[in-house]
Amino acid sequence: CAVKAAHVLSEIAKNEEMKKPCVEADLVPILIPLLESRDQEMLLHTGRAIGRICYDNRDLQEELVKVGVIPSLVRILTDYAESEPLVHVALLALYNLADLDTAKEALSKTNVAEQLVKHLRRAVNHERLEIVFEVLQALAENDTLKVQLVEAGVPEVLSEILLRLQGSSQAEDTCIVKAASDLIVSLLLGADAHSCLELKVAKNNAKAVVSVSSGHENGQGKDSLNSQFASFTSIMVLLNSFTCLVLPLSSDGNCLRMVQLGVIHQLLDLLEKHVQSGDTSVQHAALSALQNLAIPVVSKVQMLEEGVAERIEALLRSESPPVQFKLLGTLRMLADGQADAAEILGQDPMLLNRLVQWCDVNDHTGIRGEANRLLASILHHNRSQEVVKAIQEAQGVRHLVSMTTSEHAATQNEALNALAVASAIDLETLEESFKESQLVQSLHKLLQDDNTSPEVKYNSMGLLCRLLNSGNLRQEIEEDKIKETLEQLCSHSNANVVKAAVTTLQVLRGET
Repeated sequence: CAVKAAHVLSEIAKNEEMKKPCVEADLVPILIPLLESRDQEMLLHTGRAIGRICYDNRDLQEELVKVGVIPSLVRILTDYAESEPLVHVALLALYNLADLDTAKEALSKTNVAEQLVKHLRRAVNHERLEIVFEVLQALAENDTLKVQLVEAGVPEVLSEILLRLQGSSQAEDTCIVKAASDLIVSLLLGADAHSCLELKVAKNNAKAVVSVSSGHENGQGKDSLNSQFASFTSIMVLLNSFTCLVLPLSSDGNCLRMVQLGVIHQLLDLLEKHVQSGDTSVQHAALSALQNLAIPVVSKVQMLEEGVAERIEALLRSESPPVQFKLLGTLRMLADGQADAAEILGQDPMLLNRLVQWCDVNDHTGIRGEANRLLASILHHNRSQEVVKAIQEAQGVRHLVSMTTSEHAATQNEALNALAVASAIDLETLEESFKESQLVQSLHKLLQDDNTSPEVKYNSMGLLCRLLNSGNLRQEIEEDKIKETLEQLCSHSNANVVKAAVTTLQVLRGET
């Protein structure tokens, strides 16, 4: 009798107009205990009735979570895995509840991750895959559940699915690949505090990534690769980069292989396309991959030879701040440790002028900071007088001097090292800008400030030694009475600071 009643209610609840009477009659609290039944037919009809009555009713959904419906749903997935109708009802219910923070918290105390992995492996049709993906995507927004999903093996299953669907041109398969890609992006993004999580995601998907890209290396043209590549956008771009970064035994080789396969230019093709269309998820993934692929030295050389720097510079015309930010970071990665790259970038007047403009923006602090850092990187890693003169002509020196007063020690050190290198290359060109921007006075304040880090003090004195090679700047240093501060630093608690203070005093006194 109870089974029939539950069946009738599930049918009645199909009618939108009947949902309100069901709520007013307090039928939901009566139905919930029936989810503990061992009768599969009862569970099926009860689950359907509750789902239909509570659909799109946030208050009722919150109440469901509060009275403990989550463990019951997970139990159905666990105990009745062979029953397709019951599993479908439980998954639909989880899908409708998963956006609630209370539901996520309750789910984090269950073994839902393991159960979803099992049902992901068992899924034989696109509809089932899609609903499991939807649930996983919602759960991946929670840091605790994100870790549980990775530990339960979600990345491995996604890799299997990608490999299985590789090469398929069916629209349904493309949708599944996109959903799997988006899910992996979600598992990776925001995981800064879980480096082991990133490592596991990347390692477990490395095979799929390399297979998808290298599968087109022989026997297929670039157009074919481009068309397939578009389908695998998110997974390809993020996992290519993370694979290169986190597999220490073959990281450089993986990066170089991706570059040789033409991945970089395809990423740029996609980026150019999606910058115009406004697809931010693709932009973020492509830019993250470009930035990380630019880290290994072998990749830098290959990328420079293929003219990647020029293409990235062209993309800087984009008016999208997130795109500009990531592109600046990629160029900085290319310049890092590469004199050739630094000279290419440092002799491009259009790029330098744009950088100087960004160094002045107030509404996008991230872009301003990245522009300053790129300017410092170009100056630091170059070995050419022409680059020093170009940055001077673009009026970029004052921004580097301003960087030395940053509240971040890392930024200060980048600026100090860059200015020291530039001073060693062509101090005469920089002398007037240093005086106008009051570099000597800024360095003195850094040395006097007890809060200045030892490394910043050390680098400040290294730069001072360079400046003492200029008669005019030496005069400023003497007039600012820096000698007294240096003498005090000779008794500093940090040995490196003491050593630098002694050396700088010797240079100041003309003893070296």
